Amino acid sequence: MPIFGLTRQQWSWAWYDWANSAFATTVMAGLFPVFYKTYWHLESSAATGTFHLGLVNALASLFVALSAPLLGALADALGRRKGMLLLFALLGILSTGSLVLIAEGAWLGASLLYMAAIIGFSSSNLFYDSLLLFISPRKDRNRLSSLGFALGYLGGGLLLALNVWMIRQPGLFGLHSATEAVQAAFLMVSLWWALFSLPLLIWVEEPSQQSAARQTLAGSLRKIQTTLKNIRKLPETFWFLLAYWLYIDGVDTVIRMAVDYGLNIGLSRNALISALLITQFVGFPAALLYARLGASIGTRQAILLGLVVYIGITLWASKMNSETAFYALAIAVGLVQGGIQALSRALYSRLIPHRQASEFFGFYNLLGKFAAVLGPLMVGSLTLLTENPRLSILSLLLLFVAGGWLLSRVDIRKGEADANTG
Repeated sequence: MPIFGLTRQQWSWAWYDWANSAFATTVMAGLFPVFYKTYWHLESSAATGTFHLGLVNALASLFVALSAPLLGALADALGRRKGMLLLFALLGILSTGSLVLIAEGAWLGASLLYMAAIIGFSSSNLFYDSLLLFISPRKDRNRLSSLGFALGYLGGGLLLALNVWMIRQPGLFGLHSATEAVQAAFLMVSLWWALFSLPLLIWVEEPSQQSAARQTLAGSLRKIQTTLKNIRKLPETFWFLLAYWLYIDGVDTVIRMAVDYGLNIGLSRNALISALLITQFVGFPAALLYARLGASIGTRQAILLGLVVYIGITLWASKMNSETAFYALAIAVGLVQGGIQALSRALYSRLIPHRQASEFFGFYNLLGKFAAVLGPLMVGSLTLLTENPRLSILSLLLLFVAGGWLLSRVDIRKGEADANTG
């Protein structure tokens, strides 16, 4: 029976965002950057810690970027999108839980496990995104994609709020210190991710296998070559991917490096985590409302509006000095972050052939993760070279401006027609 116009399968798909956003919020955006500098990297300078954090994010994203097209082609060939999603989710779950075993000062071990967790998180999202085409008609994709991000903000925010409470008052939870509370939070994220992945495992139906015979790995590689040729036949899809590569780089870099930036300019850890909570709880209703905005003014126009907001955020961040200003920036990010992500995913789904969904979403993630290579590495390297985090954050303007300009040049109607006839 449909609930709010969505089937059980569609709700189960969206619920995976609630599951894995605990990692994105508590670990990737919140606790790991702080703990990495103050516990695992405590003997190094702040600039060195920022550089290593950026490098770790870049290397993990590079691996995902290079493997995404192959994984997408393999999933299409085997008809095992859901199975591969769960396989990589398991990698992320186990790697996140294992962070509790890393001793103080062991930054290399923490880096390796964090890289494995990012690979699991990002690769599972490739198959999660591709399933959207099979469980929802085009007219519902903006709404369903936005619902997923909204649930992610809410679920991730609720768990982070509990984790922050544990860190500030560890005695209430039978813990001896804030350090133990952070370690317990990593384990809780792992369990949360596993538990709330079950609806997708149970109720999301695997798309039927179209080919009579399952292809080999070599066949999948040949299929990638075919997809590259097909992309060249879809010029509007190509230009969208290039635009997405640039602007989502800026968005992802803000997610991964904002807390580190706040530490570098002297803001307190408590203020930074509180700001992250603000972003999460603002992001929940904002992602849903952004779907309505996209329906009202057009999906592309809504994305471009969000990029204008990000340009303002970047300029403001380079000048701010107070925790109050950081809270205001957190609200602004929450208003547009999920909307840009959700509407980009929905818009791209309109520009690709359905029968090659996983492959094309492989390239979508390829460019998105290549962007996540450039952004953190750029910010980390500039911070190390100049020891001026304010200058490094301004480099993101190039990504937002160039990505927005390219997106404004995409002919959406022609892209949809080409995808439907290709």
